[in-house]
Order: sequence, then C-alpha cells, then structure tokens
Amino acid sequence: MKSTCQSEVGKIKSVFIKRPWEAFISDKMLATEWEALNFLSKPDFEKAVNEYKAFENLVRKNDPVIQFFPEDNTVSIDSIYCRDASLATDAGMIICTMGKPGRANEPEAVRKVYEKQHVKILGSIQSPGTVEGGDVAWLNEKTLAVGHTYRTNEEGIRQLKAMLTPLGIQVVTVQLPHYKGPSDVFHLMSILSPVDHDLAVVYSPLMPIAFRTELLVRGYSLIEVPDEEFDSMGCNVLAIAPRQCVIVAGNPKTKKMLEHAGCTVFEYQGSEISVKGGGGPTCLTRPMLREI
Repeated sequence: MKSTCQSEVGKIKSVFIKRPWEAFISDKMLATEWEALNFLSKPDFEKAVNEYKAFENLVRKNDPVIQFFPEDNTVSIDSIYCRDASLATDAGMIICTMGKPGRANEPEAVRKVYEKQHVKILGSIQSPGTVEGGDVAWLNEKTLAVGHTYRTNEEGIRQLKAMLTPLGIQVVTVQLPHYKGPSDVFHLMSILSPVDHDLAVVYSPLMPIAFRTELLVRGYSLIEVPDEEFDSMGCNVLAIAPRQCVIVAGNPKTKKMLEHAGCTVFEYQGSEISVKGGGGPTCLTRPMLREI
C-alpha cells in the first residue's frame, strides 16, 4: 500500500477536523453570526454537538490519526467546514484565499496550526486570486479537478496551476453555472464526490457536459443523485476508504444506489452541522493522508 495526500478515496490515515464547540462556540455565537453567513437557519448548539459526536465516530471507523483545529476568535462559525481553507498535496499544504468574505481569516488560522504541527506548506493563493477547498477534488493521484465558481476565481486557478504543473499534476478546470448566485454555497463538491478510483456520486443537471464526459472517459461509473435529494446533500459523500461512505441521513435513494454499487454506507443526522450551513461530510473534514 502507498500513502498520499492526493486522493479523495483512499483509506484515511490522518485528518484534521473542527468540532462545534470550537467553531460554533455557543448558542449566543450562532445567534450572532448565522444570518450574515447565509445559513438556512440558526443551528441548535446542543443538537449540533450531539450530531457531531456521532459524525466523528464514523470518521474514526478505520482508526485514523485525528487532529483538531482549535477555537480561534478571528474566525466565524463557518470554520467548522474546515476543508475549505487549504488543499493537501504530497509536496505540502496549499493555503487558500476564501471567496466568501466572512471566511477571510480562516486560511491564516489554519496556517498557524500547520506551522505549529510542523506540517509542510507548499504555498498560498494570493489575492485577488481565490480558491476554496470545496472546489477541488482529486480524480486520481496526478489529476486535480477545480471548479471555477463564485468562490474560486480564474486568478486563483492560475496560481494553483503554477504551483502544481511543475509537480506533474494536471489541473482540470470545471466551469460551473450561476445556479443560485454569489451568496449560495455552491462548490464543485456540491455536484461531485469520488468514492472509489472508478466510482463517483454526481448531480448531472448542474454538471458541465464536457466534465461529465471527461469522468466517463477516465473510466468512472456515475451514481446519479435524484433531484429530490440534491438539497438534502445527497451528492456530498465522504469516502473514509474505497466504497466506505459517510452521508447525511435523509437520502435513501442515493444510499440504495451506493449500496447497489458495493459501497458500505454510514449515515449521520446532519440537520444542525450540515444542512443549515450547507456543508456535508466532505466539508467537515480536511483529510491529510490516505492509503491507496
């Protein structure tokens, strides 16, 4: 077996997470921030803590090393979605610049944690470039798909290519639609979740034809999330190992299709920690190292 940072589907060996008592802090903090950050409604802090404990137990299924982003008064409740502030590569972390203004301080906060933990840093996306981690997904060890969205702009993608091309990594740009506009949480991983090297969960109605064709040419079989399970985050699926999937409860059709494809599916109740803030299980984790 080989270990790499450049996979979405290998067995997770190490991962960073940020728990609600370190991100949401309290009901008072949630009440102060949720509306300005475009949450659907205010999460209930106690329920969020209980949901997260169940979610964390699923992440621990294969005994990875888990590290924690700490409470930081420079960042918002959105920091629970810790994937977005950085990108893991075998050459080191890439520190992002956020497209959502309310999350502007998160990259510097995670940089400080990585430096304290002696995690190598490859580089940073510099303003006016923006890249968010939810817009990037490894298709294989040498191919990174990047969504061009309201959160990740052309300049950010240019800088990403400048860092990764010399490492022999192909960056595939995916032009995503306007959909609900700049205020919505719409990332590449809203419509794409690889769950094995040849299997991905997708929402094709919002997927560019060229990119969908690219996935098929690369040998992917596609699990098509039905319309009625898109808003309930059926397409946001975390692979903790090949075909071992964590999903938000309430997506029975997607779950059944995953199981039919040979996947083991673990569900968690995510109304408070996922649905209200628009961040599913992939968003709640920053995987570092995976075994492939």
